[in-house]
Amino acid sequence: MGKEWTVHNPGGSRRVIVTKQLPGNRWLDILVAADCTVEVCESDDVLSVDEITERIGDHCDGAIGQLTEDWNADLFAALKAAGGSAYSNYAVGYNNVDVAGATASGIPVGNTPGVLTETTAEMAAALTLSAGRRVVEADRFMRAGNYHGWLPTMYMGQRFHGKTVGIIGCGRIGAAYGRMMVEGFKMNLVYFDLYANENLEAFVKDYSELLVAHGEAPVTATRLDTIEDVMRTADVVSIHTVLDESTHHLVNAERLALMKDDAILINSSRGPVVDEVALVEHCKTHPEFKAGLDVFEDEPAMKPGLNELDNVTIVPHIASATTWTRQGMATLAAANVAGILQGHPLWTGDDVLPFLDGDFPPYAPSIVNAADLGIN
Repeated sequence: MGKEWTVHNPGGSRRVIVTKQLPGNRWLDILVAADCTVEVCESDDVLSVDEITERIGDHCDGAIGQLTEDWNADLFAALKAAGGSAYSNYAVGYNNVDVAGATASGIPVGNTPGVLTETTAEMAAALTLSAGRRVVEADRFMRAGNYHGWLPTMYMGQRFHGKTVGIIGCGRIGAAYGRMMVEGFKMNLVYFDLYANENLEAFVKDYSELLVAHGEAPVTATRLDTIEDVMRTADVVSIHTVLDESTHHLVNAERLALMKDDAILINSSRGPVVDEVALVEHCKTHPEFKAGLDVFEDEPAMKPGLNELDNVTIVPHIASATTWTRQGMATLAAANVAGILQGHPLWTGDDVLPFLDGDFPPYAPSIVNAADLGIN
């Protein structure tokens, strides 16, 4: 049975398909202002390549897709053949997109950076606290009617104050998470990244001086030489890398074995960065070890045994799920498509906040293959 699609502004001179209903109205206003007829799929199912190709049809100017869909070279060829010239992922990541295939078809690929940083970092912090303080375990205990009175040893968890937080991939989100843990819990910070995060290190140095001036213990931020050094050193390790061939199963059985027996592993980046089978086995054999996962290797499926583990906190890929962020992502995705279709230049500002309120800036906010296509 075919999927239901809702059509907005049917008289538009351009046609754009959107493979999922998006939050808010500003994104739709942007496309309508660009004289686009907008067709939105109302199904919650993940659309296949064949289904998207069928919807593209003989004429389609642009598309907004989801990170759950396989936007491969054949799909971009179909979009090009239908007269298409713009695509945006409704995500900051684009490992589901064959960017080289899109470039070969001359299709710009947009993404939605700049509105997920603090929101995703907050979820990583929430998972850290939930896993370390056993919040989900205790919640289930209460709902089952098992609480019959306070006990000295009931659901004892980890104390974070003064311990060490480790970050793998210290870009914008990783650094924001690190600041939250340093400022909130006076944790020392260690990280591994291909590049030094000098701004983060300078911030922690200044913050440490403030603490000392008020009679508190100093804190430190240190870039370590290897991932293994972070795994050995930290009490909490949070993953914030991109997903590519070099980061697939970055956290494997060997690296898990380096972590402290009562350490906490957090992943809000991409599921395949962690070898989920190895994690299940590690959590089974190390009951004091904790994990908090927002993403999964075979999403939406989980590896066998993961959902049976009390020492793992799991949520359904909601790290960016605040109203402000999800509406902002929709706005940026629409602005990418509308900007390209109208021939606008690439945005070169320091942030994308001007796109979220007021008049629509006449730019495309973020095109990942702009240089290859000569867009400036």
